[in-house]
Amino acid sequence: MPDDNPCFDTSFQCPIQFVVDLLGNKWSILLLRELFDGDRRTNELLKALPGISSKTLTLRLRDLETHGLVERRVYAEIPPHVEYSLTDKGKQIQPVMAAMHQLGSQWLDQKTCVCPIEKVSLI
Repeated sequence: MPDDNPCFDTSFQCPIQFVVDLLGNKWSILLLRELFDGDRRTNELLKALPGISSKTLTLRLRDLETHGLVERRVYAEIPPHVEYSLTDKGKQIQPVMAAMHQLGSQWLDQKTCVCPIEKVSLI
């Protein structure tokens, strides 16, 4: 019965759409993938993601930080440096990304890569 389903209420936010809007670009997903391998500095992320510009990297990291998925730490050293890491909330995406990796590997019908997402255990 459609009247009982909140999905038909225009004020209801679809949970799937929320996650797609948050992570629906390749750079956000790939940044999270890299951070599953550990803390990273800006230059390390730029090297790991060929084709991303510094500006796009900064925008994506800020967006992920705003949503509580990534933490930014500034070290007051000479020269100063910044490191990014996943928060506990950011780590919750691991099963979804692992499923995407598994499905992509199956569909591509090629040798499986060693992905940082597969090394993570949430136990």
